[in-house]
Amino acid sequence: MKLLSGNSNRPLAQAIAEYLDMPLTRAQVRRFADLEVFVTIDENVRGEDVFVIQSTSYPANDNLMELLICIDALKRASGKRITAVLPYFGYARQDRKTGGRTPISAKLVANLITRSGADRVLTMDLHAGQIQGFFDIPTDNLLPSRLLADDIIKNYPLGDDLMVVSPDVGGVVRARALAKRLDDADLAIVDKRRSGPGQSEVMNIIGDVTGRRCILFDDIADSAGTLCNAAQALINHGAVSVSAYVTHGVLSGAAVDRVANSVLTELVVTDSIEASDPAKVCPKIRYVSCAPLIGEAIRRIANEESVSKLFD
Repeated sequence: MKLLSGNSNRPLAQAIAEYLDMPLTRAQVRRFADLEVFVTIDENVRGEDVFVIQSTSYPANDNLMELLICIDALKRASGKRITAVLPYFGYARQDRKTGGRTPISAKLVANLITRSGADRVLTMDLHAGQIQGFFDIPTDNLLPSRLLADDIIKNYPLGDDLMVVSPDVGGVVRARALAKRLDDADLAIVDKRRSGPGQSEVMNIIGDVTGRRCILFDDIADSAGTLCNAAQALINHGAVSVSAYVTHGVLSGAAVDRVANSVLTELVVTDSIEASDPAKVCPKIRYVSCAPLIGEAIRRIANEESVSKLFD
């Protein structure tokens, strides 16, 4: 087995390698003067089971091209099986036509990864579960519920006043899975209306949050507007405190400042996307490593063991 890392999230790749007690494969992933991506694999990978670790986060297009070119290089170097490991799958929010003459970019990216030579895909908490069906190769979608539930149990005492909140109707299944791991905690839903990309307005709170310690749970925090608006609405409806747990901390634009100035007690995210400098120093943002989860999934795939048992 070989582990190869692109440049999108080297710290996570190194943490995964440490979990598996093996070094990252020596390789050069660099740019020409005109910013073309160039990849050289400096080790023999013939007949090897190779895992390419690369989140397609910002800059999404550059990181996607790095992934595709790494896969092509490995394929031409006679790698036996190539697994694209995407802790964060970019373009996942473009999973359907939202109007006339619009693309389904998630399907296009799935086609690109497949046609580049990947034999398998391993990713985490897809924005929409049906994206698994966009790939014509085996695809494992890791769920971080156990990882985040363990952190909640460690930092927030369980009790009848603890409540899990979905920031929108579409995230109810995800929130319910987390609530089940927290001794079947109660569930509330934020009814919101999206007026445009990155803009949302809270319309109603479904459930009684009076006197409750609320845990907002979502898959992606981009502008963080949804989380901050939902947190304020929960406080206005009588919640004692509001914290947020998010799988992928995109945190673009003024998101970090928005979180810092919000009523959120804290925002906890996994390191599927490398933290920006402002996020690293923000006192309200805390990171939880997903390296053990991804590393264990890689080990199981390499040994032809069940991955689904990780969700039991």
